[in-house]
Amino acid sequence: MTQNVLLEAKNLVKEFPVSRGRGKQTVHAVSDVNLTIYEGETLALVGESGCGKSTLGRLLIRLLPATSGEVFFQGAKITAMKEMEFAPYRRQMQIIFQDPYASLNPRMKVLDIIAEPLVTYGLAANKKELENQVMELMDLVGIPREFRNRYPHQFSGGQRQRIGIARAIALQPKLIVCDEPVSALDVSIQSQVLNLLKDLQEQRKLTYLFISHDLSVVKFIASRVCVMFLGTICEIGGTDELYEKPLHPYTRFLLDAIPQADPRLRSQEKEILTGEIPSPVNPPSGCRFRTRCPYARDICSQQAPPCKTVGNRQVFCHFPLG
Repeated sequence: MTQNVLLEAKNLVKEFPVSRGRGKQTVHAVSDVNLTIYEGETLALVGESGCGKSTLGRLLIRLLPATSGEVFFQGAKITAMKEMEFAPYRRQMQIIFQDPYASLNPRMKVLDIIAEPLVTYGLAANKKELENQVMELMDLVGIPREFRNRYPHQFSGGQRQRIGIARAIALQPKLIVCDEPVSALDVSIQSQVLNLLKDLQEQRKLTYLFISHDLSVVKFIASRVCVMFLGTICEIGGTDELYEKPLHPYTRFLLDAIPQADPRLRSQEKEILTGEIPSPVNPPSGCRFRTRCPYARDICSQQAPPCKTVGNRQVFCHFPLG
């Protein structure tokens, strides 16, 4: 079955200049990333904190300008567009933020928060129609209609995230970047929000870029997984295949670090990833993972690993695991 490409990134780079003392340095947040997102899928971005996941997500929907590289949305090169030209595409790409409280205006009622994008794009003919659309969105995400005049501080964390989801789907987008959408929530609430996201995806034919460091959550919701380390991609593949047999050493270490609920499995000996994460200001030459990789050889310090295709997967490693 042929999948339609929704978004494609080519050689995407993001660098941040920083000042330290009298000198200026550069943070290499995202380095030469190539990525494809297909219509209707949930592609997860995973990796340790500071690996560039959130920065990449924002680059893809132009919340951050790219230093270099290109992003295509439905075939259109959005990185080259001026703001007026990009405006129709903006409504097709939305984001759900990690902290639901920080992303909501504390001075606005929930009715006005959800209505704001509808007003901005003139999608309601009058006040009554606007209110009806907001009520329907509240129904979709499970917020009682009688709460429409409450303020964000009067809701729980899970309810606030539902409000954020309602706002994100208000414009009927095609792509939603979910930036750690459940990491700030209690475990009991996480499953409810994840199930809501899956239901909305089915109902509205949504495509998700799901950013997370929680591999247990990713296994539940993602159809494909992209593993990142220090601004570069290590491995991309189907969720089941990747979890069953990781090809990149870093992927294997991440999977081995997942806590085991079964006491009988906890006693299994696993190799622990050692060493400090290299600085993005001065990343290692060649393979950026090599300073922590027990399998690194001389070539790993001399050349960046090429992209190797193994079955339906891509792995960026000189010596993929067998």
